[in-house]
Formats: sequence, structure tokens, C-alpha cells
Amino acid sequence: MGFLNLFIVALMPVLKVILIAGVGLFIALDRIKLLGPDPNRHLNNLVFYVLSPALAATSLAETVTFKSFITLWFMPLNLLLAFVFGSLLAWLLIKVTKTPKHVQCIVIGCCSAGNIGNLLLIMIPAVCEESNSPFGDPSVCSSHARPYASLSSAIGAIYIWSYVYGVMRLYINTDTGNGSISETLPKSCTELVVLPSSNGHSDPTSFDGTIAKISAPKKIMQRMKIISGKVDLKKVFAPSAIAAIVGLIIGIASPIRKLLIGNKAPLRVIDSSTYIGATIPCITLIMGANLLKGLKRSDVSKTVIIGIIGVRNILLPLIGIGVVKAALQLGLVASDNKLYQFVLMLQFAVPPEMAIGTMTQFFQLGQCETSVIMMWTYVVAAFTLTLWSTLFMWILA
Repeated sequence: MGFLNLFIVALMPVLKVILIAGVGLFIALDRIKLLGPDPNRHLNNLVFYVLSPALAATSLAETVTFKSFITLWFMPLNLLLAFVFGSLLAWLLIKVTKTPKHVQCIVIGCCSAGNIGNLLLIMIPAVCEESNSPFGDPSVCSSHARPYASLSSAIGAIYIWSYVYGVMRLYINTDTGNGSISETLPKSCTELVVLPSSNGHSDPTSFDGTIAKISAPKKIMQRMKIISGKVDLKKVFAPSAIAAIVGLIIGIASPIRKLLIGNKAPLRVIDSSTYIGATIPCITLIMGANLLKGLKRSDVSKTVIIGIIGVRNILLPLIGIGVVKAALQLGLVASDNKLYQFVLMLQFAVPPEMAIGTMTQFFQLGQCETSVIMMWTYVVAAFTLTLWSTLFMWILA
């Protein structure tokens, strides 16, 4: 198949996202106000607490079985590698550009977490529906596309609200009250950790003046307690993450699956009632409305924006190709499943996750800067995502 035909196949899903996001941006304009600040907030809450969890649960329950989950075991590892490589590149970007402290958290989030939720749920099935798709019969391709996209979205939601949220939180700077900015990392994380002495005091020195020795296992346990104290379980177990876990359990556990999934399932009404087809359009409309905020000025430097664009749209996709090729060489991924390989590569090439904006709202930090970064990364991604999708299909063809 020619490169031009592959480019057209890759362009169609991206155009769908752009068109819906464009509508969201338009109806959020001040003179339209259909999706102004208040409606946007209410719709965002509806999506966050109802629509996204319903989509995650039903998609996984219907499409992922124990057998398919075992077959797709490499996908969670691939996603974790994408997040870790993004974090490392973000750290290098912060050092090179000397990013201001109040923006470092945003840089970490935007480079670490890609939009593997609604974008893949739109793009992968759309690629299968194209007549010139290199992945074979559209019906067969679509039957495989939905489990890939659903599992990717579910695992991504868990990583975003655990790994990315935790890393971002470590980079937050808070006002100490005297106008200076200091790290939120508590002093206990940097000072010597000691055990209470026999007299009830936590003096690190013993009675003879020597430093009390702490065994390695106790040191590890103390460090784990400190780290666990910094984890906000309410954010880690976000509604989408909880729904994803429930959906996986239903899909993998055969007895439960037979009760809920299928035309002959006794409790099939529960599954059919939770499927909401408007979820993806609503998410994309919100994405467009949020990008409108990026038209406002902020003090984020062009160098930082260009660096994030370079990380997400150039370096990570190249790393993704290397990771998938290495997995093929090691026999971790089936060589005959081209669509699966395409999805694994695509997970490295998507723009930043829109949930980063929600996290900055939780942290009350850099919301304007986040909007500007999101706007420019998504504008560039409209072109680069098409090019990378074309290149991935050309490599796998």
C-alpha cells in the first residue's frame, strides 16, 4: 500500500477529533456561551463522575476476557515505559531550560501522560473502518480494536491518577507564608529518619554518643511509610480508575461475565443501561473548550513549550518504535498481530492527557500555563499524529 493511501487512512480519525474539538471551542466562545465556564464545569463533572466511568466499565467488561487479557499482557508494561520515559525526558527538559519552579509540575505531567483515553477510542476503530486500512477485514479489525483501545484507556487512567499524579505532587511548590516558595516535600523526607529510643525520645544518638544503627528492612519500611503518606488515595482511585478495575473483574471472571454480558445474560439490562454513546463526543467537546483558554497569554516560555512538543511529538514516538521492535525481537509481542503493534506504538505518539488540567486545578497551580501548553501541543499533534500514524502503518505493512 502506498504512503499516500496510508496517510489518508491515518488522517481521517484525526480529522474527526479536530472537527468535534473545533465545535467545542466554537460554542465556548464568549459570544456563543453554550459551553462557557459554568456549563463547562458542570459537563466536566458529569463526564468525570458518570460518563467516563460508565464507558470504561462497559468497554472493558464487554471486550476483555481472561484469554485476551493474558494475550495483551505487554500493554500495561508498554504504557508504563511510555510514562517513565516521558518523566525522564521531562526531567532533562527542566534541567536544560531551567524551567521556573511553578511550571515544573506541569512539564512533568504533560511529558509523562499521553491522551490514551478518548483519542485511541476514536482513532483505532476509525482506522479499521477505512477501506484502505492495512489491518485486513474491517469487521475483524474492529472486533480487535475495541479491546485494545479499552484496555489502553483503562490502564492509562490508573497510571495517570497514581504514577503521574504522585510525581506531579512531588514537584509542587507552595507558599510558606513569608512570600518565598518552597518544595512541598516535607523535611522528614530529607532529614535522617530514626527510630524512637528506649526512653521514648527520637534522638538519633545513643547514650554513649554514637549514632544509632537502623537495619536495612526498617529503613525501607520507614521510607515506604513516608511515600505512602504523600499518596492521595482519593485521587489515585478516581472514578474512571475504579470503573476500569470493576470492568476488568467482570470481563475476566467468567461466571460474572455470563451473568452480565451477552444477549442471553440474565442481568444484561445492567450492561446495556450503563453504555452511554455520548461519552466520547462530550469528552472531545470539553477538550476543545479547554483549549480555548490557551489563547490567553501566560508567562510560560516558548522554549518550554517547544521542548514539551519535542518530547511528546518527536522523541517519545521514536522511543515507542524502539520499544515495540525490541519486544518483537524478544518474543514479547506476536509478530503477526500488526494492529496490536500499531496500538503499542501509537501510545507513545499522542499529545498530553487533558486530565493534567484537572490535576493543576486540584493543586491550584498554573492553570493558564497548562491551557497554553495544551493548545500548542494539540495544534502540532493534529499534524504529527497523522504523520506518525502513517509511518507506523508503513513500518508494519
